Amino acid sequence: MQKQIITNHSAETYAFGRKLAEAAAPGEIYLLTGDLGTGKTVFTKGFAEGLGITEHITSPTFNIIKEYRSGRLPLYHFDLYRLSDEDELYAIGADEYWNSDGVCVIEWADMFPDIVWENAVHIEIKKELSEGPDCRIITISGGKEC
Repeated sequence: MQKQIITNHSAETYAFGRKLAEAAAPGEIYLLTGDLGTGKTVFTKGFAEGLGITEHITSPTFNIIKEYRSGRLPLYHFDLYRLSDEDELYAIGADEYWNSDGVCVIEWADMFPDIVWENAVHIEIKKELSEGPDCRIITISGGKEC
């Protein structure tokens, strides 16, 4: 089952992330997909705020993973864009985060389609330029969100 929402400004994408996080529970995984510049990190910043995280959120492109622990749950923010294969992901111990005390938000999750994240929430963000420069169609499937 899936649902779609449309956002017309980055603030709406941010607010949607915040709303999802308010109901997030330990061990949940949110898989984000979408082209460069579609709003994955904007969504994650809102998600962090929804968890009560006070730290500044940035894309972990060069770090692969960033941990934020100032909220009601830890946030483990992944960016898989720079990894070349699954072995690299496992070598950094990523799988230890997946069923942990916190919530994982994984950008570029579609880079490794063979990994099975059970009960993950899949969130695809697409630009819809025909509706305006900031229009996004967000499709949510899996997990408890649908």
